[in-house]
Amino acid sequence: MAKLTYIKAITDGLDVVLGEDPKTLIFGEDVGKNGGVFRTTQGLQDKYGEDRVFDTPLAESGILGLAIGLAATGWRPLPEIQFMGFTFEAVDSIGGQMSRNRFRFSGKRAMPITIRTPFGGGTHTAEMHADNLENYFVGTPGLRVVTPANPYDAKGMIISAVENNDPVLFMENLKLYRSMKDEIPDGKYTVPLDTAKVAKEGTDITLVAYSAEVNESLKAADALAKDNISAEVIDLRSLFPIDTDTIFKSIEKTHKVVVVQEAQKMAGVGAQVASEIAEHAIMNLDAPIGRVAAPDSVYPWAQVENDWLPNADDIEEKAREILNY
Repeated sequence: MAKLTYIKAITDGLDVVLGEDPKTLIFGEDVGKNGGVFRTTQGLQDKYGEDRVFDTPLAESGILGLAIGLAATGWRPLPEIQFMGFTFEAVDSIGGQMSRNRFRFSGKRAMPITIRTPFGGGTHTAEMHADNLENYFVGTPGLRVVTPANPYDAKGMIISAVENNDPVLFMENLKLYRSMKDEIPDGKYTVPLDTAKVAKEGTDITLVAYSAEVNESLKAADALAKDNISAEVIDLRSLFPIDTDTIFKSIEKTHKVVVVQEAQKMAGVGAQVASEIAEHAIMNLDAPIGRVAAPDSVYPWAQVENDWLPNADDIEEKAREILNY
């Protein structure tokens, strides 16, 4: 066991899959000698060589086009898109090609591609660097979308993603990279790509969140606890598919729910969660479904992003509103 940051846990997981399977390849902008813009792949080229960990031109469409060709010929590529905002340059590769290929070939040809990409606010990055774009991809059949909220899950899920035969969009939250540590087991372990996690048990209200908003929800739960309010926090982990069973089970106990996301509110993951609850578990609720999300506006300049991002105070306020309904 070692105490690792979120980013080092991912590096550890990448080291495991590279060492275990010679068909795994890491490539992207500056991922080789420099170890990536955040140093996530630092030291891996030295250990596994330039044929296994290598730099590409600054061309996201080319990076993911290469990944599709490699996957079709027996490799397990791990391309990095330097920031999630840059996936716009390769949307056809994701939504029009790799996500459809298993269907096109009747399951006879897999697309074991793991696209790693950083995202999320709170670190004062430049435009197009912090955007939460999961809303664009969770509606893409054939593509798994996951985002761990802590170092333990980050390592276990990156290993699971690489071993999966579906293409996986693996979203890494920038704010979490170096802001938290966990005790991480040495060697290989896996975390499922299709299950949510009860991050904190409670009895009075359910808070459903993902990525950095899980930690904000935990802070809100601690604040509510000072008034003897017991909040259960659910970490989705997987955004497609969504583990509704864990959510429904929690609601059966608490009868109240708030759904939290960092992304803009319109047509988001939170909207899908709320829709699933309304369709399948509405009779277990004693109050409306509460929602906390960012405003439906373009991501703001760094100077005001802390006012724009949903935080623990916003979640606590909404929870109290639902509790008092």
